[in-house]
Amino acid sequence: MARLRRRLWAWMLAGFLVIAALTLYQAERTGRSESAAASCPESALECPGQEKPLPLPVPVDPSASPSPSESPSPSPTAASPSPTPPPSGSAPPAPAPGPACSATSPGACGFPDARSTGPRIALERHDTGNMSVKTDGMVIKGWDIRGSLDVYADNVTIIDSRITSTNWWGVNLRPGFKGLRVLHTTITALPGKGPDNGGVNYAVSNMGESSVEVGWCDISVFGNALSMGQGDLHDNYVHDIVAFRNLGGEWQHTDAVISGGGNKGRLMIRHNTLLNSVPIDKGASAALGLFADTGVVSNVIVDHNWLAGGAYALYGGGPGATGIQVTDNVFSTQYHPKSGLYGAVAAWNAGGAGNVWRGNRMSDGRPVVPEPSP
Repeated sequence: MARLRRRLWAWMLAGFLVIAALTLYQAERTGRSESAAASCPESALECPGQEKPLPLPVPVDPSASPSPSESPSPSPTAASPSPTPPPSGSAPPAPAPGPACSATSPGACGFPDARSTGPRIALERHDTGNMSVKTDGMVIKGWDIRGSLDVYADNVTIIDSRITSTNWWGVNLRPGFKGLRVLHTTITALPGKGPDNGGVNYAVSNMGESSVEVGWCDISVFGNALSMGQGDLHDNYVHDIVAFRNLGGEWQHTDAVISGGGNKGRLMIRHNTLLNSVPIDKGASAALGLFADTGVVSNVIVDHNWLAGGAYALYGGGPGATGIQVTDNVFSTQYHPKSGLYGAVAAWNAGGAGNVWRGNRMSDGRPVVPEPSP
């Protein structure tokens, strides 16, 4: 009998030790999870260690029709975001070509479209009108805004929202302020309702001298959609720009991305779909215009974008431009057989210090080689 009691106590002690060990393991595991969650807030786009490489451009069927076609309509409830761009100089493996990849289907070729951009959550309507943001660190999330945002504050974040503007801009960062981020947001306008004789000019404008981040946004209508000299523009879908005559009665020049030169910081344009379907006789300039309008163009990275439309799809900065790296971009024939009406690229300064042209091609696989500048 005594032996039976000793055996029972031994089994009970062993069970207690097992329960204690499991409890300690679970506590340690929970602590690690809570620590990771603390370093990855709700507004984060990617948790630490979760970055994925971007796919390289994939070859397309050379027999694909280069005739124009309508772009998909903006989607306010897009699917999960595209992966965060890798560090400059990385070389991820190229995926196998998809059967639907063609000159008119950037999404099927691994580039942003309506399915991979815009808000990821349900939205609540906010009739803000032309609203001034003056609170540092303000986060605007889940808003369906009827109006525009004029930012007079630092470190403002606009995420998972929609902006429908009738102002000159959708979002504007004023001089002297910094840290603006516009992420997973649809930015559009009402044609004919803007102040410039019914037109609208800038989806996101950076009037300051600090960088602005615009990522995973679905942008349409605005004549010069993304306008800035320094910033980080990545994973955006710019499409369906609308032509309009300005207050002077002239057709407004249109560009999916425009930079006027004279910038003091870096402008990074990586993994975007930039479409300019506006006819040349109604003002189209470029899909991406680096113009020396206000100073010399310098320190710009144009990497792994899908470009189509304009007089030329890309204006490369012109004489005096330095530090311009144009790498692994696809020039689509969606609107013109040469990508732009007159060609893929103009104003490229091949002899400029730090200028790099590498790996750029047409959507049918032909390499793009800039003509010598006059």
